[in-house]
Amino acid sequence: MTKTGKQPVPVRLILDRLQETYPNAHCELHFTTPFELLVATILSAQTTDQKVNEVTKDLFPEYGTPERLLTLSEEELSEKIKTIGLYKNKSRNLLRTARIILERHGGEVPRTMEELLLLPGVGRKTANVVLSNAFGVPAIAVDTHVFRVSNRIGLANSEDVLETEKQLMDLIPRSEWSFAHHLLIWHGRRICHARAPRCMECPIFPYCRFASQSDAVPKKNDKK
Repeated sequence: MTKTGKQPVPVRLILDRLQETYPNAHCELHFTTPFELLVATILSAQTTDQKVNEVTKDLFPEYGTPERLLTLSEEELSEKIKTIGLYKNKSRNLLRTARIILERHGGEVPRTMEELLLLPGVGRKTANVVLSNAFGVPAIAVDTHVFRVSNRIGLANSEDVLETEKQLMDLIPRSEWSFAHHLLIWHGRRICHARAPRCMECPIFPYCRFASQSDAVPKKNDKK
């Protein structure tokens, strides 16, 4: 156990319960190559994986490599991804990233955090997603779901994304970082929603800091 706040957090129990609930948790972005995953993750900022998958199912068959993507102008690419938020900025960043990958990395997506962070449109979350899912490097990508869920249930205690990532890395065994990242995302998407968490259906209800401290959450043994 560890402590975040006043109460000890049963980390092992939480992870085991989440794994029992989501045994097949995985990246829900569709991709077949590291470059496709990089593109999909850049596109996923401030939008849903479902929206991204709808766009990339048409984009990737013809433009799924840096060389092919660069045959498009910024306006042409914007037209193909315009159903996604911030599509103009993303179009610009994707073409700049594709050019850098070709010119500096021989057409291959770089495999280090430092090199990935130099690509336009790539932050720590995107870099961690690529490192973890494309190259098998243990990583915890803190997206909006991981940030919300980990701080809500008590695995982290920070208002800062980077500090949350560090706390989770200290708390969770390195060999489990990548899978734990998927578990937290799946839990955030399916039960631990931002506005109306389904606490009465939650497999980790007994261990959740939010549930134990919130008067608005009924206890499971309450009789109505």
